[in-house]
Amino acid sequence: MESVDSENLLGQFLRARRELLSPEELGLPAGVRRRVAGLRREEVAMLAGVSTDYYVRLEQGRERHPSAQVVDALARVLGLEEDAVAHLHQLARPAPARRRKGAREGVREGVWEERVSPVLLRMMEGWHRTPAVVLGRRLTVLAHNPLGRALFDGHAHSGDLLRLVFLDPDAEDFYPEWERVAVSTVAGLRAAVGTDYDDPQLIEVVGELSLRSEAFRRLWARHDIRQKAHETKRFRHPVVGELTLDYESLTVNGAPGQQLVVYQAAPGSPSEHALSLLGSLTAGDIPERKDFFT
Repeated sequence: MESVDSENLLGQFLRARRELLSPEELGLPAGVRRRVAGLRREEVAMLAGVSTDYYVRLEQGRERHPSAQVVDALARVLGLEEDAVAHLHQLARPAPARRRKGAREGVREGVWEERVSPVLLRMMEGWHRTPAVVLGRRLTVLAHNPLGRALFDGHAHSGDLLRLVFLDPDAEDFYPEWERVAVSTVAGLRAAVGTDYDDPQLIEVVGELSLRSEAFRRLWARHDIRQKAHETKRFRHPVVGELTLDYESLTVNGAPGQQLVVYQAAPGSPSEHALSLLGSLTAGDIPERKDFFT
């Protein structure tokens, strides 16, 4: 089981991505006595144009700052997408550690408090036909409007999308395309965290999920990196049935690490009617203004 380890993030990432590739994908002979998963170190080194010794030092953490040219070559060999390429560059040239902060924050017994801007809360209140939630860095729901609350209500982990996906007994029913949701959730968590693996709450949640969910453990070990941006997602809501919603995830500039996620149904679709029905059932509700300690 792989947990959070901030000692050799670059090496962990390179090894994980190397092990996901097959020789055939890159036109290399597989051979009959291959004992390693994915590509061999020497194969990655050859394709990237670096020495095997240098690449081994990168994976082992004895060399931590490859040049931008080497990083780009490795990204090409490993078939990384844009977000993962940016992450690899960040691992090779980590920025100085910054104080974690949200729009407003404080500390209580060593735990950082992420707070949502009152202005953003007021904006969300006016979106009567649009579910909206604000997520923290570890995908905890920091705030929602009534329709956003109604969309995710009724589960054991409605206030924590990471635990909802991997620990909630209703998850696979709520998400008809559960595997796709699980992959994007873990990739989004890695993208949101960046290189800040010293975060005690992240260490705690990754440890818990690694112990309790084989699926999370498998996906976390892949080191997929993908920003939560926009996608179409299917839900099987316990009250209004099937919903197919498009979402946009927007960065909250005044609170680094927070994401505003807004959902919408296609005009005139059955999902729009179902969402309208869900809205009518929650009419008159006041948005819950909770600050979650994460």
